[in-house]
Amino acid sequence: MTDLKHIRNFSIIAHIDHGKSTLADRMIQRTGALSDREMTEQVLDSMDIERERGITIKAQTVRLDYTAQDGQKYVLNLMDTPGHVDFAYEVSRCLSACEGSLLVVDASQGVEAQTLANVYQAIEHDHEIVPVLNKIDLPAAEPERVRTQIEDVIGIDASDAIECSAKSGIGIDDVLEAVVTRLPAPIGDRDAPLKALLVDSWYDAYLGVMVLIRVVDGSVRRGQNIRMMAADTVHQVDKVGVFTPKGVTVPELGPGDVGFITGSIKEVAETNVGDTITDAKKGCTEALPGFKPSQSVVFCGLFPADTSEYEPLKEALAKLRLNDASFDFEPESSTALGFGFRCGFLGMLHLEIIQERINREFDIELITTSPSVIYQVNLNKGDVLEMHNPADLPDVTYIDHIKEPWIDATILVPDDYLGVVLKLCEDKRGIQTDLTYVGSRAMLKYRLPLNEVVYDFYDRLKSVSRGYASFDYEVSGYEESDLVKMSILVNAEPVDALSMLVHRSQAESRGRALCARLKDLIPRQLFKIPIQAAIGGKIIGRETISAMRKDVTAKCYGGDVTRKKKLLEKQKKGKAKMRMYGKVEIPHSAFIAALKMRDT
Repeated sequence: MTDLKHIRNFSIIAHIDHGKSTLADRMIQRTGALSDREMTEQVLDSMDIERERGITIKAQTVRLDYTAQDGQKYVLNLMDTPGHVDFAYEVSRCLSACEGSLLVVDASQGVEAQTLANVYQAIEHDHEIVPVLNKIDLPAAEPERVRTQIEDVIGIDASDAIECSAKSGIGIDDVLEAVVTRLPAPIGDRDAPLKALLVDSWYDAYLGVMVLIRVVDGSVRRGQNIRMMAADTVHQVDKVGVFTPKGVTVPELGPGDVGFITGSIKEVAETNVGDTITDAKKGCTEALPGFKPSQSVVFCGLFPADTSEYEPLKEALAKLRLNDASFDFEPESSTALGFGFRCGFLGMLHLEIIQERINREFDIELITTSPSVIYQVNLNKGDVLEMHNPADLPDVTYIDHIKEPWIDATILVPDDYLGVVLKLCEDKRGIQTDLTYVGSRAMLKYRLPLNEVVYDFYDRLKSVSRGYASFDYEVSGYEESDLVKMSILVNAEPVDALSMLVHRSQAESRGRALCARLKDLIPRQLFKIPIQAAIGGKIIGRETISAMRKDVTAKCYGGDVTRKKKLLEKQKKGKAKMRMYGKVEIPHSAFIAALKMRDT
């Protein structure tokens, strides 16, 4: 059993693409946890989606055995965290299980918005932070400038920041030495009753629910009866192990250790992330503080393309919910789409990833409704309704006013692109609160309505700044706005999945853009199809899909023109009748493409 003072628990935090996962790869390689033959790039990114997109979605843990330069053996529990703002909840979970952090900053790009956000989270958790300047072998690297930037922007001492290149392996030994010399050891009491934090859990088809824990006090071993304090359920431990990064069984986990346990747990709901695990008989009296529950920011409906797949979708969502505590769902029904679920996400990328995972891991094809945020609808009687779905908006005569959520955004952008970024923020109804300079880059602080950010703000920010701007935000509260419900009618039938709440000033341009988009997406029928955008009874935009025309006069040649006219008149009557009774099927691909609408 390792002595507490020879254990180090630490996270790697950074902005997207600053080299967290590659640094984790080099540390795994350097400590000999995997042989060269077993090594792959981003070895801890185990999901196919993570590899394809080159991003980390799930935080991963690995235990490394390291012999320091003085010959002392250490156990390092490393947690590789995501960098994207949508997965900030994963980062906060990891930080609560560690005592220190390696702050990785790209030596060519410097401090970015998410670097700041993650550092502040680490400081909140009382972490010791060691700055690491990565990619120093790039021609554009400016380690001295970035050092100054870390000190100026973040306010932590970077004079002894470690310079390394995770890709080529430069300075990896220095990073490992810094982990054992500069980061604190965990504190815990082996003789106290078991107290462990449930950091993560996921479903294994053979072992049931697997639980990742960080032991604070006491120890856990096979055969022990444990109690989940929040769920108040008792289980017997079947298996105790650690990830190296392969799962390896160990006799027990003691104070300061991070590892996994299984106990034939079948129910997903019994393993709440952030719960405290203790001994069933001699339990601890006080639970650990756990994690702040995550606040869903974006809501949308997920419906199975095949209505018979409602139950499999329900099971799939429950399994994903186990593995991703920042995701919520509840049943809902729609006249156009049938039965499905209203789901809450931390952002659009989070939504996209969940959608893709359901498609791949459970082979269920989905239809996704228009993403929306939570609105507060204040009624004339004084009641306040929380509304996720624009289709549920009460009649306007009952509404006094509607409030929408606003965010405080931090945008870091090179000076050359400042003008276009300011224009983008103004177009999105933003209010500028601050503008400062960090070297040659501007740091913008803006208040923005979340409704505007949800759709395509991040994509457009990246495109107008050629990918150089970085963006981070936090929800700040609700404010009253002049919002209206915009409905889309296809062949005079309202499509509830496409209805949305928009600001009155932008309703017309949004409506016209969506009608124009649907005109290109809905296939032509044998009759004319009007597509209309409406606010209440007022039509604000219209496009018409022209009918496919069969040449009924092909068999007429020569003779009197009235014969042709008679046939065309007959065709016209038939088309009018078809339009009255004809149902327009909107293909799934058209739904999804329409919902990814951009403001043009």
